Amino acid sequence: MKVVKKLMSNPFSQLTSDILELSDLCKKNSTIDPSLYEKYDVKRGLRDLSGKGVLAGLTEISEIVSSKIVDGVEQPCEGKLYYRGIDVEDIVEGFIQENRHGFEEVAYLLMFGQLPSEEKLKNFNQLLNSYRSLPTKFVRDIIMKAPSHDMMNTLARSVLTLYSYDDCPEDNSLPNVLRQSLRLIALFPLLAVYGYQTYCHYHDKTSLYIHPPKPELSTAENILHMLRPDSHYTPLEAKILDLALVLHAEHGGGNNSSFTIHVVTSAGTDTYSAVTAAIGSLKGFRHGGANIKVSRMFEDMKENIRDWSDESKVTDYLVKLLNKKAFDGSGLIYGMGHAIYSLSDPRANILKGFVENLAQEKGRIEEFQLYSLVERLAPEIIGGERQIYKGVSANVDFYSGLVYNMLDLPLQLYTPLFAIARIAGWSAHRMEENINLNKIIRPAYKAVLPRQDYIPLENR
Repeated sequence: MKVVKKLMSNPFSQLTSDILELSDLCKKNSTIDPSLYEKYDVKRGLRDLSGKGVLAGLTEISEIVSSKIVDGVEQPCEGKLYYRGIDVEDIVEGFIQENRHGFEEVAYLLMFGQLPSEEKLKNFNQLLNSYRSLPTKFVRDIIMKAPSHDMMNTLARSVLTLYSYDDCPEDNSLPNVLRQSLRLIALFPLLAVYGYQTYCHYHDKTSLYIHPPKPELSTAENILHMLRPDSHYTPLEAKILDLALVLHAEHGGGNNSSFTIHVVTSAGTDTYSAVTAAIGSLKGFRHGGANIKVSRMFEDMKENIRDWSDESKVTDYLVKLLNKKAFDGSGLIYGMGHAIYSLSDPRANILKGFVENLAQEKGRIEEFQLYSLVERLAPEIIGGERQIYKGVSANVDFYSGLVYNMLDLPLQLYTPLFAIARIAGWSAHRMEENINLNKIIRPAYKAVLPRQDYIPLENR
């Protein structure tokens, strides 16, 4: 409706009227009877009626576990996520106990299939640092020209433009795709942060500062260093941002953006085009943009509930959400539920343990307690209001938005941060598809409209 209102304010009102009329015509002649999906056993969204994904490929990169077989019967279990066969919880525990950051190690693991030795990790970090500089005048000529209000669009445009600065952009041999992938992993933080700072300078009239990355810093540290005017951050802030990057780096291969990478790669296109397609997928609020919805939902909740610890008031608000009488009227409690997990999302569980420490440091423990209360109340309320086929629990987006907010990261960078992490997984999937490339991915669609005769123009 916002778009329609904006169009209606256009002085060329006849053009607006034509667009609206054609839009109605499009809807009338493109709406498919929902019963036909069941009649022809169509797996809408590549899922069966229970919501389980249709097997469309094989991968060795990561695995999601949400059920187990007990006495020959499949039953839900606590969620598990494995990177190259290794439990993510064990990976996190390992680098946390050793008091170091883990994103670079995870990127190596996802791309090469094994944990790096200390020497190999050091060399890998040096390799990333060697790619962590943009082409001459790229910031001025590309990022600072026509800045977009949406950083994912800025990121996509920058990635596509990097094609023009590559001497071998169309070479899909494994060594060259690996080179391109490492370059993108290294450059994503710069593209996102500089894009945001440019937008703020031109649209919000703030001072423009461009901090170059430092080779001795991790990806998480460099993000905070480049983003903040004084480049200051605490060790806990960097540790939790690094953790968030680790938990967002990959997720099972069947997620929308990773599947997009496989689909577009199978067509034989270049790395920059394939990654840009994945960025477009991740931008959607049903995918990477979900944590923004969570954050905005909680802001609305806090404005409408005076006492955040009042369970009855919070319950009333959640019921209103489900009945489309609160927030955006979608009928959703954002951050609750997942396409695969039922009892728990391991990423949310890991993140929650560190969020409480950050809330203590930031003096925002009451806000954290509100999130915890909603996490406890929402599954029972959803179960009472809706007919659901599996359990409901908090997903990673439920807490990641709160983490970014407490880190004083701007809302516009929430989804780009997801992309900064997920480019590691996307790169692994692109190389996997190239290595095992056989056929272009082409799903079948059944035509359900009756055939009709052509009518000459004068007789219509």
